[in-house]
Amino acid sequence: MTAQQTHGTGADGAPGTAGAGGTGPAVDLADLAGRLEGRLVTDPDILASHSTDEAVGVPAEGAVALVRARSTADVVETLRHAHAHGVPVVPQGARTGLSGAANAVPGAILLDVRGMDAVVGIDAANHTVTVQPGVINQDLKDALRPHGLAYPPDPGSVAISSVGGNIATNAGGLCCVKYGVTRDYVLELTVVLADGTVTRLGRRTAKGVAGLDLCGLFVGSEGTLGVIVEAVLRVVPLGPDPLTAVATFPRERDAAAAVAAYMASEPRPSLMELMDRTTIGMLNELGDFGFDGSVGAIVIMQSDSPTSVADTEAFARIAGDNGAVDVAFSDNAADNDALIAARRNVQPSFEHFARAHGGGRLLEDVCVPLSRFTDFVDGLDEIRGRTGVVISLVAHAGDGNTHPSIFYDPADPASARAAQTAFDDVMQLGLDLGGTITGEHGVGYLKRGWLARELDDGARRLHREIKAAVDPAGILNPGKMLDAL
Repeated sequence: MTAQQTHGTGADGAPGTAGAGGTGPAVDLADLAGRLEGRLVTDPDILASHSTDEAVGVPAEGAVALVRARSTADVVETLRHAHAHGVPVVPQGARTGLSGAANAVPGAILLDVRGMDAVVGIDAANHTVTVQPGVINQDLKDALRPHGLAYPPDPGSVAISSVGGNIATNAGGLCCVKYGVTRDYVLELTVVLADGTVTRLGRRTAKGVAGLDLCGLFVGSEGTLGVIVEAVLRVVPLGPDPLTAVATFPRERDAAAAVAAYMASEPRPSLMELMDRTTIGMLNELGDFGFDGSVGAIVIMQSDSPTSVADTEAFARIAGDNGAVDVAFSDNAADNDALIAARRNVQPSFEHFARAHGGGRLLEDVCVPLSRFTDFVDGLDEIRGRTGVVISLVAHAGDGNTHPSIFYDPADPASARAAQTAFDDVMQLGLDLGGTITGEHGVGYLKRGWLARELDDGARRLHREIKAAVDPAGILNPGKMLDAL
């Protein structure tokens, strides 16, 4: 790391003045450190450990300080200071993101809100819950369960990702095919703006059209417009245990065709996940999940509706019509949990495989219309053949949200070049099919150039003007999502 402390120390190396490796003028942090009472640190090792999310190969150097916020007041003090002195601020949660959005930038203060992790209140009568941004998604679900309530957004990282981060990226997940994405559950946000102003956006009522939807604007904004310090979320009654069907196919294309055909029949599955042969092989290397490594793809379908038996039977018929070699059923809760646990182990299996093959991986999330799902699978297979790159495919298949993951060796220039070519080709394939470059992981650093390609001139201008209006000094998460617009 290039951050250095030049004088004055406190707990964990609280600073007097810190520099950013010669990238700009020294930043006087003494006043801020005094007001934060030990919650600001500059120890280089601590900064290094907080400077990255889960993205690989993304710049992450130059942070001058870390603020471990415990309250809205801490966030206000940090942003007021940063705004007054023109210091970049990178908001951070659990740092489980995959696009580099939470990575350090030169001269930045890292603003960590994980310590703001309270479930402030559960309002069962109105089906809402109020939380701070550092609450882990699974912890929120566990807190709601005794009240007979559920918070549906269910990313693969549910056990480790924070609700604030989920809101910042508009996270989806395994159950969004029926229940929707994070945006559908955010009623009200309390946000600290770049200059330290605290504002409430949205409302707790079921309806409300007073003014523009500024609350929705902040969902998915990746820390570029403000820092979320509290959220009022919609919750739903806890549903029954689902019925599960698992179908195996000889080819990825057959599985994709079955998913598209089933979803066209207007069912309401609560989950529809696809894993290809490469993914299954990586899972089997990680542990014994009971999957046949010789199949081309597996589709896991669940229904928690009153018509779950009919739903799964219809899926079995359509899967058979599209080449499935086997379809199995389960209404056993333990079996259902085991299948979902296996699906959630996909990312650890990718990490295990990457470590053994150079360490490079790009976990992507192109989303395409379901009618083009088979075309995407065909295009991905062509990219594999042309580039020679290992690309696995796992998908929230019911809504066309694909996660092609590219593996490479960063130390091998030829491997890195081939991976970059494959990445660019996957992004272009998604756009050519009428899709988007990101369904739920966000733009961050990795896809900032591709966002400019997806948006037209008018949309790019609106993004620039909104950013300038809300953050005129440009201190909030610079160099990321909006940088190339």
